[in-house]
Amino acid sequence: MNPVAWIIVITLAGEYLLGILADVLNIRTLSQPLPGEFQGLFDSRAYAKSQEYTKARAVFGIWSATWNIALVFGFWFAGGFDWLDALVRGWGMGTILSGLAYIGILLFCRGILALPWSAYSTFVIEERFGFNKTTVGTYVADLLKGIGLAVALGGPLLFVVLWLFGHAGAWAWLYCWGAMVLFTLTVQFVAPAWIMPLFNKFTPLEEGELRNRIVSFAESVKFSLQNVFVIDGSKRSAKSNAFFTGFGKNKRIALFDTLIRQHTIDELVAVLAHEIGHYKKRHILQGIIIAILHSGIMLYLFSLLLDRKELYDAFFMSRQSLYAGLIYCGLLVSPFEFVLSLFLHALSRKNEFSADRFAAETTGHPAIMVDALKKLSLNNLSHLTPHRLYVILNYSHPPVLERIRALNG
Repeated sequence: MNPVAWIIVITLAGEYLLGILADVLNIRTLSQPLPGEFQGLFDSRAYAKSQEYTKARAVFGIWSATWNIALVFGFWFAGGFDWLDALVRGWGMGTILSGLAYIGILLFCRGILALPWSAYSTFVIEERFGFNKTTVGTYVADLLKGIGLAVALGGPLLFVVLWLFGHAGAWAWLYCWGAMVLFTLTVQFVAPAWIMPLFNKFTPLEEGELRNRIVSFAESVKFSLQNVFVIDGSKRSAKSNAFFTGFGKNKRIALFDTLIRQHTIDELVAVLAHEIGHYKKRHILQGIIIAILHSGIMLYLFSLLLDRKELYDAFFMSRQSLYAGLIYCGLLVSPFEFVLSLFLHALSRKNEFSADRFAAETTGHPAIMVDALKKLSLNNLSHLTPHRLYVILNYSHPPVLERIRALNG
């Protein structure tokens, strides 16, 4: 193997082993007693169930990660990338269409091979712990819609990227960046109104005390609120959540129907205040800017690497293929992506603390936000004492115990 291959192998294997270590350490934390903050809410049976759920998800994660890395290395060192390239070239479709076929086939096969794991997660693990509400029909419909969206949205974008890298010369990465920025902003704008409703039903929150309290709070913090929606989350899971998405006139706040059933009006206002906090603190804008900068850096790195012969030699390619090179570049820059993911997780956790403080200060009742977080932990069987390494690698939100202690000051 050449140095490029060694970099990729060491990075992929290192990430895999680090993930396994984090899972094992996280499982070992399950012996810890129930934190005092949750006394009176979690009984011994509920706490034991949350620990069992954490262990089941961790063991599942270890097996699925092992399967995934074995597939990558097996396909790679069996010469699969070159074999597929020769197959696609034999169809005589030209560089761009061949690239669409090559990448499309790889993604489709990866999805098919991941399907048993996805189904097991939904219909075995989530079912076992009382969360799954997804029917086979809904599961299949979601799968087909996801494929359709990937083709409808990802296909044209990939077409543009392949064409630009093939014809636009040294500045191709910059033109691609412009195209990706336009794509990102467009999807952010249209997703709440056009894409998300393909999967869930968004119903305007009906008139009543809850709506009045929410509108009153939004006015008190000068947040323009066109509507609040109830999302039929119970169609798929008993877990509860709330989220904010979009911008401009298409921004929307959605409360899961499960959340509304499980919480008081005061708690729901606190949860919504948290979501508004993300907007008021410019966390949404921050995320968009980071995504745009990230895509620009990646495309520039790709432009430096795409013509390097050693990149293709690392994957036993008999010929250089632009479309295959895009995949190999993605694997080669995975050390950068890994470090970036750690930074983004840390930033996200910081933003969650900030949104919690916003909710506590603007509602004037930190204890209500604490109560809401405790109920969410109970209803979602959250792990209350995760290992620090697991948090660093995987958590976009701080552990709930840290959030509660921060709110209690």
